[in-house]
Amino acid sequence: MSSSLRVGVVCLHTDPFQPPGAGDVGGMNVVVRHTSAAMAAAGHQVTVWTRRAGEDAPEREIVDGVLVRRLPVGPPRTLLKSAHDELIDPFRAALAADHPQVDVLHSQHWFSGMAALPLARELGVPHLQSFHSIAAPPQTALSEGERPESPARLEGEAWLARSTDAVIAVSEAEARTVIERLGADPAAVHVVHPGVDTELFHPGTGGGRPILLAAARLEPLKAIDLAIETLAGVVARRDPGAPRPRLFVAGGATNDEDYPRSLAALAHQLGVADDVTLLGPQARPDLADLMRAATLVLVPSHSETYGLVALEAAASGVPVVAARTGGLAESVVDGVTGVLLPGWDPGTWSDAVTALLADPDRLALLGRAGREHALARRWCDVAAASVEHYRALLT
Repeated sequence: MSSSLRVGVVCLHTDPFQPPGAGDVGGMNVVVRHTSAAMAAAGHQVTVWTRRAGEDAPEREIVDGVLVRRLPVGPPRTLLKSAHDELIDPFRAALAADHPQVDVLHSQHWFSGMAALPLARELGVPHLQSFHSIAAPPQTALSEGERPESPARLEGEAWLARSTDAVIAVSEAEARTVIERLGADPAAVHVVHPGVDTELFHPGTGGGRPILLAAARLEPLKAIDLAIETLAGVVARRDPGAPRPRLFVAGGATNDEDYPRSLAALAHQLGVADDVTLLGPQARPDLADLMRAATLVLVPSHSETYGLVALEAAASGVPVVAARTGGLAESVVDGVTGVLLPGWDPGTWSDAVTALLADPDRLALLGRAGREHALARRWCDVAAASVEHYRALLT
């Protein structure tokens, strides 16, 4: 085996080389793109297979040293995530017809694994699975933001966890879920925390009117309604004469276009409509600019496999206030790079944010610690750890 590997990465339902923040383009795409580029920079031959979801998207191009192959499966447009169940078999056939010449196949999300694992067996190469999100069990209350999932996903994820050669999880929290809920062999589950681009995301000057920033897809799971309620509580609690804070929300609707309208209506109802700006999806450089201008970044999600936005905020020298859930307990060092809150009570969130805004020395201390924390999270290290797990299967 040569020192250079031929790595195949499979992303059926979303293109990692599209900008994050809209549709189902989010943190997973950032992880896949940067890890793939870092592996290519280290001398490996990396190919990413995805679905062609736009008329103008080239079927073949090289981006950041990575060969991107967009397979003409299904209509060339963005689809609801649920529609991809029907594309698993056609995608597998198109991928097989492309004759992958790889040493390993690494699937991202369950759609990809269902398509690629059987093909990996036919090719005689190891298969690795990364889930990035895992369906909630059927008894989970959907009011917490989880969307109902098809039985196919529930069964498919369990089959993948038990059948793949290895699972790469982005957090210890995700690893526990894969083992405890899906029944994976603990010896086959490995954690590789994401990295962050500390050149793109770096501290700025800040100052002026306090700015709260939330960056997420607009869907109930991300709890942007809580961010608006938090802002309203902070406005009500602020000292007379203190500047009135603002909330910027970066991100687009996943599927439900009514949800952004409901957020605007909530802001109006709470008397903060003039203080809330829904910016829509942001290109990475624009998001980095927003981070630098922010006073605090809010991550109120009901569930996060890791919470990459929190790490990007840390790299920007901006403290984070986040829910203590899932991987956020690993992306935010509580009391060091930000504050983790138990639950989603608007009063608790407003109290915490008000206290931080009133303490500029603590804000500065948290921001400096966040930057130091982020500097240790390099994408080249993420790529090296991933390759190490590939080699372990090959030897």
